[in-house]
Amino acid sequence: MSIAVEAPPGSPPADAPETEGPSGLRLLWAFLGPHRRTLAIGLVFGVGSAGAGLALPMSIKSVLDTLGTDTSVMSVLLPTLVLVAAAALLGYGQGVLLGRLGERVVYSTRAGMINRLIGARTTALSRHPSGELVARVTSDSTLLRRAAASSMVQLTKSVIMLLGSIVLMLVLSPLLLLVTAAGITGIFVLVGMLMPRLGKANERAQGAVGRLGGTLDSVLRAIKTVKASRSEGREAARVVAEAEEAAVQGVRAAKIQTMSGVVAGAGSQLAIMIVLAIGAWQISEDVITVSVLVAFLLYALQLVEPVTLTIDAVAELQGGMAAAVRIAEIDRIESEYDNPDAIAVPTSRAPHIVEFRDVLATYDYSKPPVVSHLNLTIPRYGHTAIVGPSGAGKTTIFTLLLRFLDIHAGELFVEGVPARRWSLDQLRNKIVYVEQDTPLLPGTLRYNLSYFRQEATDGEIWEALRRVRLDHKFAAVQGALDTELAATTMSGGERQRVALARALVARPEILLLDEATAQLDGITEAAVQDCIKAAGETGAVVTIAHRLSTVIDAKQIVVMEKGSARAAGTHQELMARDELYRDLIAALKIGPAQPQYVPPPSPVQRTTPRDDGRFSGQLLSSIVGGWFSGRRRAAREGQSWMAVPTRPVTPSRRRY
Repeated sequence: MSIAVEAPPGSPPADAPETEGPSGLRLLWAFLGPHRRTLAIGLVFGVGSAGAGLALPMSIKSVLDTLGTDTSVMSVLLPTLVLVAAAALLGYGQGVLLGRLGERVVYSTRAGMINRLIGARTTALSRHPSGELVARVTSDSTLLRRAAASSMVQLTKSVIMLLGSIVLMLVLSPLLLLVTAAGITGIFVLVGMLMPRLGKANERAQGAVGRLGGTLDSVLRAIKTVKASRSEGREAARVVAEAEEAAVQGVRAAKIQTMSGVVAGAGSQLAIMIVLAIGAWQISEDVITVSVLVAFLLYALQLVEPVTLTIDAVAELQGGMAAAVRIAEIDRIESEYDNPDAIAVPTSRAPHIVEFRDVLATYDYSKPPVVSHLNLTIPRYGHTAIVGPSGAGKTTIFTLLLRFLDIHAGELFVEGVPARRWSLDQLRNKIVYVEQDTPLLPGTLRYNLSYFRQEATDGEIWEALRRVRLDHKFAAVQGALDTELAATTMSGGERQRVALARALVARPEILLLDEATAQLDGITEAAVQDCIKAAGETGAVVTIAHRLSTVIDAKQIVVMEKGSARAAGTHQELMARDELYRDLIAALKIGPAQPQYVPPPSPVQRTTPRDDGRFSGQLLSSIVGGWFSGRRRAAREGQSWMAVPTRPVTPSRRRY
């Protein structure tokens, strides 16, 4: 019978669509908020550079007007040179300032995302491919830099230059300005029609890059399985298909952006050609002078740059807004938090360090709970083993104890106090968790082994290595503890032993081991069993294992089934009264599920060669007959006999 679980007030169902957040432009401005002062200074430099650029054509007109007069050319040429130098210096200052601003925006954004991801709940992170999250931290933040820093200032500068040029052109020749304005209006109308398509194309392109990173990350994590199954080509094709999709979307965005640039450039050049023709006619009619036409053409030529830069800035803003939306999704990932009533709990000496009392919990409120009516106590000292079939809720017990997942109903007690009353730091300070995958952390051997307890001495680290039989691997290495570890150069068993040594160095009150001996040989496993016994003398050790040799000597064995603790006791007690435990024992070949009568051997009974031959003949007849019957069956069904699946081989009940 399934149990319906209602979501707590204020939390949406896991499959509910995310609510629409703020617009991309508002999000983009939010990232610039902490850097308003630097942005304002950059705007001042940009406006100053634009002002110098606007004054330059008028200064050149003055130089031309002095030709053929008694006025000294140097008196008007010197201010022109000053304007050129000022425009250059202000442009340089603007570029340096905006470059620094862009890097600060990227740094603060990346730091915020990194802190958010590391502080997020593990259940929330599991819903997102890690490669896609990495892409948001790396590539999306780069797009944000270009949009948030250079594009906004460049857009402001270009608009000022555009408006200023139009005003000064109006002073020089209203007719020529009318022709120019008609051309500019047409350009903006055409480009404005392309901008929505460009924004959607940029968003799709960035999404495709994120999916590419997620797919490639998943394949690389399973690279040994991929190679062992000879699936390199298939997986490479799948990843390349994502890369192709990213390329297609990127090309689509590039086409639209290029089209907008071509429209702007071609329209501007066409307008200049028309202005030149009309201006020549006005000169012939003595309506304007040559210097006026030259100045007007300089402004018209200047219009090409601000129009093009404005369009490029808008295009980059579109990409930046799409990146801001994707980055903002990181902020919506649920973070871990302490309850407001969390208090400092003094250490007590209750006989049971952990107690689950009628606990119910789920990862997805739209599905049945993973544990329901769970009642379980863990003694303060000794080894508690948790066994059960896959999906019984064993690992969820660890998840709840570490508060990676909150309980929905019931109560979890630690030291006799509800776990929700403990702060996360205080609770997890008591626990050391050895994961099933036993990942190595980037860094040295010392960094990995002293991860839980950074004040550990070298002697304590070497003692932990000795107890897991790993000291000989590093003893001959100079400065072994400061050697960089790499997961690719260590076997699965060695990584598992490093994780166990890390736990031994920590000396926790509660040690959680999830399949901690799955990849160890028998001799090393025996040494680890000694470590578990020693740790059980000073604290609680809780193990999850499918190898019953790991847990058969445990002080308490808990049998899980369908999210509940079915039975608890010692090995002998459970063998006597729990059928599921007997089945698990039988399946794991530890021994017979029930006592069986074994008849005494006959002293005269011997196997003759004839008997062996008869048995071999029967076996050969069975194999050949099965092969031919499978071939005949395939022929009747119209299939190739090679396509008929072979009968699965039953593994031997002996462990060698």
